[in-house]
Amino acid sequence: MTMPGILTLVTFLPAAGAALILLARMAAPGDNPALDRGVRMMTLIVTIATFALNLLALGRFDWGSADFQLVERIPWALGVDYHLGVDGLGMALMLLTTFLMPLCIIASASIEKQVASYMTLFLILETLMLGVFCALDLALFYIFFEGGLIPMFILIGVWGGQRRIYAAFKFFLYTLLGSILMLVAIIVMAITAGTTSIPDLMKYEFGEQMQIWLWLAFFASFAVKMPMWPVHTWLPDAHVEAPTAGSVVLAAILLKMGGYGFLRFSLPMFPDASAYFTPMMFALSVIAIIYTSLVAFRQTDIKKLIAYSSVAHMGFVTLGIFTGTEQGVQGAIFQMISHGVISGALFLCVGVVYDRMHTREIAFYGGLVHRMPVYAAIFMLFTLGNVGLPGLSGFPGEILSIAGAFQANIWVAVGATIGVILAPVYGLTLYRKVAFGKLENPKLKDITDLDPREWVIFIPLVVATIALGLAPVLALDFTAAYADKLVETYRAAVQASGIGAGG
Repeated sequence: MTMPGILTLVTFLPAAGAALILLARMAAPGDNPALDRGVRMMTLIVTIATFALNLLALGRFDWGSADFQLVERIPWALGVDYHLGVDGLGMALMLLTTFLMPLCIIASASIEKQVASYMTLFLILETLMLGVFCALDLALFYIFFEGGLIPMFILIGVWGGQRRIYAAFKFFLYTLLGSILMLVAIIVMAITAGTTSIPDLMKYEFGEQMQIWLWLAFFASFAVKMPMWPVHTWLPDAHVEAPTAGSVVLAAILLKMGGYGFLRFSLPMFPDASAYFTPMMFALSVIAIIYTSLVAFRQTDIKKLIAYSSVAHMGFVTLGIFTGTEQGVQGAIFQMISHGVISGALFLCVGVVYDRMHTREIAFYGGLVHRMPVYAAIFMLFTLGNVGLPGLSGFPGEILSIAGAFQANIWVAVGATIGVILAPVYGLTLYRKVAFGKLENPKLKDITDLDPREWVIFIPLVVATIALGLAPVLALDFTAAYADKLVETYRAAVQASGIGAGG
C-alpha cells in the first residue's frame, strides 16, 4: 500500500508550476496579454494535474486503516525530518483542497491586473495548504501552517476591495499573533519529548499541568484560524474585501486548518487538558452558533452574511470534536468537508452577480429568478444545503454533531439545535430578497444568466452537494477508522487520568 514520493508530488507540483510562471514572467516583463492567457491555462492544468495525482494517491490508500500511510521520511536539519504521511482525516482534506483549486482558477477570469503574480500566489498557497494536511513533523507543519498567511495576505491586499489593506493586515495580525504562542509550545514540546515527530508526540504522555499550558497555546492559534467566537471579527472583513476565489479558499480550506489542528493535536496529544476545557469549548461553540446566526440575519452585504454563517457552522465543528464521541467527531469532519463545498459554492454565487453588477448589497437585487432562472436554481440548492436541508450535504454533519452533543451534555445539544432553527431564517431571507419578488431595479433588466465557464464551475459543486447529502457514507466510511481510533485513545487517556469529559 505504499507509493514512495506521491505525497511530495501532490504537495509540491503547484509550487513547481509557480516557479515556471515566474520564469516565464521574467523572460517577458511588462503587459503581455498572450502571456497572461498562457499563465491562466498553465495554472489550470497544474491544479487539475494535482487533483489527478491526489486521486492516484487515494487509489493507494487503505480506508480501513487508521495508521498514517504513504509515509515519506528523510532527515532534514536540527533534528527535524522531512516527514509526510496521511490518515483518513488528512486525505479527506487534501482531496477537498485539490478538488476546489481548479474551480477557483476558472472563477478568476475577472482578474485582469498582474495575472501572473495572482496565479503564482494561488499555486504557492495550494502547496502550503496541502503541506499542512500531510506534514508529520511539528516543525514542518508550522512552516506550512504559517506560510499560508503570506500569499493570502498579498491576495487580499492587492486584488481585494476598497478596504483591502485594512482587511489584509487585520487577517495577518490576528492569525500571526495567535500562532506565536503555538510556536513557543512547539519548542517546549520538542525539548521535553526530544522529538518533533507528530506520530511519536501522539504517544508521548505530557504531564497534566504541562498539557494545560500546551493546550492553551495551540488553542490560541486554532481558535483564531477557524475562527471561534470572540476572535472571529477578522473573518467578515477578509471575506468582504478578498477577491472571489480568495474568499472560496479562505472559507473552504483555510478555516478547516483550525478544526484539523484540534483533531490532530489537541485531543490526541493533550487529552487531559481537552477534557478539562471541554465545558469551555461547548460554551464557546453554542455562543458562536447562536450569536453569529443572529448577526448574519442583520447583514446587508451578501458576502458578510455568508461569512458570519461560516462562523456559525464552524461552531458545529468544535462542538462535535469536543464531545469525544464517534458521532461527534465524524459529524465534525463531515461538516468541514460539506462546508468547504457549500461555502465555496455560495461565495462563487456571489462572484457571479458581483462580476455583472459590481455590488454585493442585498437591497440592490431582487427578482433575479425572472432574469437568471438557472442561477436562481443553483443558488437555491446551495442555500438549502447551507441551512441543513435533509438530502443535501449540510445535514449529516450537523445532525451527527448534535447527536454526539446529546451523549455528552443534553443542554449543549439543545443550545446547538437553536442554531439549526436560525440558519433557515437568515439563509432563506437572503434568498427571498435576492431571487424572488418583482424585478424593480432597472439596472438588473439586462443581467445575463450563467455562461459556459460558470456552468463548468458549478456542476461539480452541485454533484458533490447532492452526492454527499444522499450518500454521506462516501465521506463517513472514509474517515471512520481514523475517528474510531481517535475516540478510543482519547477516552482511554481521560479515564486513566480520572478527568470527566463532556462537561
